[in-house]
Amino acid sequence: MAMEVAPFLMFEGAAGEALELYVSVFEDAEALDVRRYGDAGPGPAGTIEHAVLRLGEQRVRLIDSYVEHEFGFTPAVSLFVELDSAAEVDAAFAALSAGGRVLMPLDAYPFSSRFAWVDDRFGVSWQLSTQTAF
Repeated sequence: MAMEVAPFLMFEGAAGEALELYVSVFEDAEALDVRRYGDAGPGPAGTIEHAVLRLGEQRVRLIDSYVEHEFGFTPAVSLFVELDSAAEVDAAFAALSAGGRVLMPLDAYPFSSRFAWVDDRFGVSWQLSTQTAF
C-alpha cells in the first residue's frame, strides 16, 4: 500500500456542520465514509466519529472529539485551494469568511491574480487562489 498523508481536522461537535459547508462551497467536493456516534457513544449521538472529505483529489479527515481540549485550529496550518476562476475564489471567500475572520483580503497579489486567506467560522484556515506563480 502506498503511503497517504491527509490533513486531520478535529472539532468539538461541529464536524458535521463543517462538512456540509465545505461540500456546499466547492463544486468538486464530496463527503465520503461518514460515521456518526450512536446512542452508545462514546461521543454524543449524531456527532462525527470519523468522516472523509474529498476536495478535488485531496482527502481531508474530520472528527468530533468527545474529549474537551484547550487548543483549536491555527492559521499556521491552512488548506490551500487553487480554483479555476476568480468567480470561484470570490464565491468560496464569501461562504468561508461568513462568521469567520479575514486574514488577507480578497485581492490581486504578486503571486496570484485573485487570492484571499480566511479562517472560517469553525477556525479552519483557508487560502483561496486562482493559479499561483509558485
